Amino acid sequence: MTGGILDVHTHFFPVMADFAAATGDPRWPSLVVDDAGSGTDGSGAARIMRGGEVFRPVSSSCWDLIRRAAAMDALGIDRQVLSPVPVTLTTWAEPALAASFARKQNEAFATAVHDGPAGRFEWIGSVPLQDSDLAVAELEYGVRALGMVGVEIGTEVGGHELDHDALRPFFAAAQDLDVAVFVHPTDGSGAIRRGGVPYEFGLGMLTDTAMAASALLFGGVLDAFPQLRVGLAHGCGTFAWAYPRLARGATLGPSAATPDEVLVRTAALVRRLWADTLVFDPSQLPILIERFGVEHLMLGSDFPFYPPSFGNPVDTINAAVDCGHCTSAEGTAIYGANAEQFLRLASNREVA
Repeated sequence: MTGGILDVHTHFFPVMADFAAATGDPRWPSLVVDDAGSGTDGSGAARIMRGGEVFRPVSSSCWDLIRRAAAMDALGIDRQVLSPVPVTLTTWAEPALAASFARKQNEAFATAVHDGPAGRFEWIGSVPLQDSDLAVAELEYGVRALGMVGVEIGTEVGGHELDHDALRPFFAAAQDLDVAVFVHPTDGSGAIRRGGVPYEFGLGMLTDTAMAASALLFGGVLDAFPQLRVGLAHGCGTFAWAYPRLARGATLGPSAATPDEVLVRTAALVRRLWADTLVFDPSQLPILIERFGVEHLMLGSDFPFYPPSFGNPVDTINAAVDCGHCTSAEGTAIYGANAEQFLRLASNREVA
């Protein structure tokens, strides 16, 4: 199935083995289902846990694709791309255990999509990035054996930014496999000096994402891998606004390049990045269009963690069209065709 409205940024937590119980390490995330949804509203309830602590309460749309499809129908969303809940990107763990966790999660994703409503879901998985050999092996397995159309990674790995040499084999494999990489912050506390609400959500996660984009751009990753496709969550954070100053800052080191030379070179690299439209304000769409190109913007919602009070995720794009920030045809492409290109969905169907 192609066409229609495709939400590229959603999260899914399959019911799977409890690694915290098995290992005795409370940092491992798990899903505890308290109510599968047998009540009159059918919503269900569960808790994402880290050991004995509740990380986040969730409803059944987080793990049940039948009820999730019903919620999508209510929003007018035809298809979703399922991705791991960021807390499951366990790059802090011992590599072999992290590889086992990623394998079980990826296989659970594949099974859920295969058994779920036909044509409604694609999925991107995870890999143990703390070990490049294991990460590449899991990436190859996910793409070739499970039908994974992309991979989600965090903004840093074990204290290393995304331009660290240890991550180059992973990016090389992603380029060789022609698989999309989606960058999502795991939390915002490490990027700012003040934690809690609203600072981590409103500033920390966006700053963290901008730092990841900056590492890819100014750290040479995009230069080294010219065919690599990378998308970043939440409109690429604050990067679109910070980029001109970053580019000029890049001339303050030992490089002899002039600001104009750096701007010309890096502006072309910026337009290789992709971003979702989860920015909550249509007035921010023009700067994203200017930086990344309208063909590299994709509808994203953070479903099911996107509160109903925030409005329908398509509203931002509709408002941008109404305000003249983009044309109706461009808005339609943002609804789905751009994400299909990012994930190579049409070519995947042809190969299949």
